[in-house]
Amino acid sequence: MSTPFNPWEMACQQLDLVANKLSLDPNLHAKLRHCKRALIVSVPVIMDNGEIRVFEGYRVQHNVDRGPAKGGIRYHPDVTLDEVKAMAMWMTWKCAVVNIPYGGAKGGVVCDPANMSEREIEKMTRRLTSEIAIIIGPDKDIPAPDVNTNPQVMSWIMDTYSMGVGYSAPGVVTGKPVEMGGSLGRHTATGRGAMLVLQEAMQHRGMKPQDTRVAIQGFGNVGGSFARFLHEWGCRIVAVTDVSGGIFNSSGIDIPALQTHVANHPHRLIAGFEGGDFVGSAEAANRELMTLDVDVLAPCALANQITTDNAAAIKAKIVVEGANGPTTPDADIILNERGVWVLPDILANAGGVTVSYFEWVQDLQSIFWDEDRIDHELTKIMKRGFRDVLAIAEQEKCPMRMAAYMLAVNRVATAVKWRGVYP
Repeated sequence: MSTPFNPWEMACQQLDLVANKLSLDPNLHAKLRHCKRALIVSVPVIMDNGEIRVFEGYRVQHNVDRGPAKGGIRYHPDVTLDEVKAMAMWMTWKCAVVNIPYGGAKGGVVCDPANMSEREIEKMTRRLTSEIAIIIGPDKDIPAPDVNTNPQVMSWIMDTYSMGVGYSAPGVVTGKPVEMGGSLGRHTATGRGAMLVLQEAMQHRGMKPQDTRVAIQGFGNVGGSFARFLHEWGCRIVAVTDVSGGIFNSSGIDIPALQTHVANHPHRLIAGFEGGDFVGSAEAANRELMTLDVDVLAPCALANQITTDNAAAIKAKIVVEGANGPTTPDADIILNERGVWVLPDILANAGGVTVSYFEWVQDLQSIFWDEDRIDHELTKIMKRGFRDVLAIAEQEKCPMRMAAYMLAVNRVATAVKWRGVYP
């Protein structure tokens, strides 16, 4: 078994490789290798049984040279400061790849929301907001949903922040309900963006959707939307996994039926769906999914899923990274040597932050767009991002990840250089 990979070390290793490729000024490299600020807060909550539990929360801003910080807040028992720092750095590159005027941030709370009541989650969210309010705001840092957070959590953050400043400030978060200044198309934006990037890649390779078999790890917001869009396009989804296990059907899974099942499941899981063979162990299901003989593999769950343990056994022609950091650098080398085309996370899952940007713009202007405009603008940005990255990959004869990082790091480094170092 491989040694567990530290996500912050992974993010820095990726930056180092790109800095070397770009012959980046060592001073710029040093600045980009550090986060601007990291806030650690205690979040005391009076639980339903009267007990006071103190959760640990984080908010990290990696870089703000191109604009205010942007990034999600996740609630998960395995959240660490190093993970949040890595996610913040990746958000910096992601925003730069698709050329939207944000820097990267990320936040999280070490907790298990599955074992908490809604009231307890609300209390925790509101106290977290009051603790990090000193560094967030529409012009400073705009949180968004992430793992185990949703529009309701964003509503609590927005309300708590607004009570503190004395006026309604919808622009402090994105991913809100539409009724509170949220954007149409935000919930499915990450999945749609991944689909758009895959469409461009398949067309570049001459692959037809009706001949394409897809395996998707994760069936939450990202994986579920991605599966639906690909199903509608004509692809055959042959495997889906989540924390409850996996569904396998070589003839193709009925994705609309599976989505209906998940929507009606008390914990929004795929367990119990009868449209395929079910593997009841998440570990076993993911192990099988990763090595299926498919055309496209889409890890849309958590980081560190494709490692040196399984990279050599992956049979997919294309890997679409719907999750953040699902492939370790060492596994990346193996995939590249074997001719697997990896569409990297900082490009493939940038649809979410792109529509978050649209939401923020709408909130600041108090002018809201219809869904056709949202989809049109997202399509334009994601396709332009793919073409920009592909052009560098072909020119430099390098993998798409290296090309995406070269594009992003160069854009951020240029901004850092122009701004200089204060004082």
